[in-house]
Amino acid sequence: MIVDLPNTTTNEVSKRLVVARGESGAVALGRVLTLILVTDEDGANDAIGTANDASREHPSRVLVIVRGSTDGDSRLDAQIRVGGDAGASEVIVLRLFGELANHGSALVTPLLLPDAPVVVWWAGEPPADPASERIGTMATRRIVDTAKATDPAEALRQLSRVAAPGTTDLSWSRLTRWRALLAAALDQPPYEEVTSAVVRGASDKPSVELMAAWLALALNCPVTVEHTEPGTGMVGVSLTRASGEISIVREDGTVATMTQPGQPVRRVALHRRSDVECLTEELRRLDPDELFTDVLTKGMPLVQGVSA
Repeated sequence: MIVDLPNTTTNEVSKRLVVARGESGAVALGRVLTLILVTDEDGANDAIGTANDASREHPSRVLVIVRGSTDGDSRLDAQIRVGGDAGASEVIVLRLFGELANHGSALVTPLLLPDAPVVVWWAGEPPADPASERIGTMATRRIVDTAKATDPAEALRQLSRVAAPGTTDLSWSRLTRWRALLAAALDQPPYEEVTSAVVRGASDKPSVELMAAWLALALNCPVTVEHTEPGTGMVGVSLTRASGEISIVREDGTVATMTQPGQPVRRVALHRRSDVECLTEELRRLDPDELFTDVLTKGMPLVQGVSA
């Protein structure tokens, strides 16, 4: 069920939500958190679809703040989605215009689920300092995606300057399978020290720098980044040890080739993770990701030269 409420108030939205929930047969019980989604009009539909899909594992109340033009009169246009139109959640879309576009945090406060954690996800351009944003101070977790920034590399550097417990990046979540494969390879004999590492990947993907920073921090060895063409994603990682090189190379974005000394070449599934997979993973934990904070603040300064 979808209910449109043009030129409305949050009080009216609250009342109509109760009515819509009753008419559709949906219940509020079982909602485990409030997910505040901040986006613009161009990215709203895709972001709402991602939140809906993630809600099948994490039933939520999704409050979508769509920032419109700040010119003209203040106006709130709302839309309520419950039942089949909202996945396992209930979705409230708030389109803000005029001066209201700068006061999203005040508008969502009356709509938060009582006694439930709050997570904020900026689906588009990340803010300069998520933890100091008004809406960010309301949240247990703050999720950004530096890959969606106008300048992803600068966005990642800026995030490292303002790193705070509870802030994370979907560019980090995209590395989970890569990190698991590398850790598994190093957990097998011979247990030799890694003397150097090389990370290859697209110049427009912050995940590449984050992978290099994680390796530098975890292995305490020189790590070099070799940039490939934009759009190629994470391409490969090689680790040098006395007995030879461990390498994982993914050329097509789907299947990787893994080579290790003394073992046959393996082909492993390593598809590019979707936003739904990454958001679902981040919603599984509401405590601070201390490793990610360390990678930002301690690992990134350790990464060696970048070649174009």
